[in-house]
Amino acid sequence: MAGKRFKVVAVGGTFDELHKGHKALLLKAFEVGEQVLIGLCADEFVAKMGKPHVTASYRERLAELKVFLQRYGLLERAKIIPLNDAYGVTLQRGCLQALIVSRETEPTAKKINEEREKRGLEPLNIIVIDMVPSENHAPISTTRIRRGEIDREGRLIKRFA
Repeated sequence: MAGKRFKVVAVGGTFDELHKGHKALLLKAFEVGEQVLIGLCADEFVAKMGKPHVTASYRERLAELKVFLQRYGLLERAKIIPLNDAYGVTLQRGCLQALIVSRETEPTAKKINEEREKRGLEPLNIIVIDMVPSENHAPISTTRIRRGEIDREGRLIKRFA
């Protein structure tokens, strides 16, 4: 595992309609960490988020995530855990060294470090990746995919009048 900067890193999300942006985030986590804790939002947590679209069940999202990790030979280095809130295991001492987040979720990572500080814990390293742009340069998002604007690779879906 030479070249990895951290022993354990974490990444979290809903990972619904697993798209190019999600994949970039996950691959970055495996690039910098030997072990990757993947917090997958539990159905109850997703319900509280007030997403503007239907979200696949935890079971469906977990299955799709495992297929992706298997395809890249990363499943053995991953530990997927249900996420019931924004913090997950991040407030435990010594369980990880870094968080990998998108520009969109960077404020949550900062909130986690503020909470860690209150508890006398070392701050986590925060590695931020930019949102992956779609064909029309707006970020790829599950919401846009669910609306039928783009596909999971960020290509615009042509509508015929």
